[in-house]
Amino acid sequence: MRASFALRHGETAITGKYHTAPIKIAKTFPLDGQLGVMMMDVSPGLLAGDGYELSWQAGRDTRLYLTNQSYTKVHPCPDGTSASMKQRFLVDDGAYIENMMEPVMLYKDAAYTNETEVFLGRGSVWMQAEVLSPGRLLRGEKFQYRRYDNRMRVYYEEEMIFAQRQLIEPATQQLDAPGAWEDWSHIGSFYCFSDAIESVHADTLRAALQALPERLGQPIKYGVSLTYRHGLAVAVAGHTAWQLQELLQSAWTVMRCELMKLPPIRFRK
Repeated sequence: MRASFALRHGETAITGKYHTAPIKIAKTFPLDGQLGVMMMDVSPGLLAGDGYELSWQAGRDTRLYLTNQSYTKVHPCPDGTSASMKQRFLVDDGAYIENMMEPVMLYKDAAYTNETEVFLGRGSVWMQAEVLSPGRLLRGEKFQYRRYDNRMRVYYEEEMIFAQRQLIEPATQQLDAPGAWEDWSHIGSFYCFSDAIESVHADTLRAALQALPERLGQPIKYGVSLTYRHGLAVAVAGHTAWQLQELLQSAWTVMRCELMKLPPIRFRK
C-alpha cells in the first residue's frame, strides 16, 4: 500500500493512494487541523508467507494521524516460514506523522519480522507507539510464538541517527531471567523524533508519567531516555495491553503539546 499527502487550501489531503488486497485505507477523517487515516486489513491477519509493504509520504507541513482497526494478528508459521511487514515513512520539512497502531498479537508458532524506516526533513516530527502481546493468553499461548524480529532505522537529512533491533525467540531465550523480562508479559515502546527535541523534553515527559495515578493490582515499569540525536524513547513493561496503551497514550499526549502545540485528540462521535 502506498499513500501520499499534501496541503490543499491549507488542509492536509490525500493526493495519491494504491493498494492490493487485503490491506487498504478504509477512510480518512478530519481531526482539528490534522487528517486521520484508518488502515484496514480485511483478512484474519498475517499468514505464513505473507509480506505487507506500506509507504507513507507526508508532504511539506502536512499533519497526519495514522491508526488501524484492530490488533495486527500473526498466525502460526510452520518451520522455515514467516510473515513480515515493512513500513517506510517519508516526512517532509515541517510535516508531522503520528503512527499509533493497535498492539501486535503473535499466535502460537508465529514468526514475524517488522521493519520500519523513517526519513525526516527539517522541522518534521514522527511519533510511534507499539505494544507487543505475548500471545492469546486465554488459550494458554503465552510466549509460544517462534520468533519476533523488530527493526527500526531513522534518518535525518540522509544521516542515520537511530538504529535498533529487537530479536525475541522464546524457546531459546531465558525471558524470565533477572534483568530480562522477569515476570512481565507485555512490552511497549514510544518513539518521538524531531530536530526540536531537547533534554528538557525527557524531563517533562518523565515528570508527567510519574504523576499518573497508580492502579492497584496493575504494576508497571517504564523508562524515558534521549536517543543519540533528535530522538526520545519510552520503554514500558506490564501485564496487560491496555495498561501499556494508557501510559503510551499519555506520553504521546505530552509530546503533541510540547513539540506540536496540539491538544489531545478528541474523537467525534
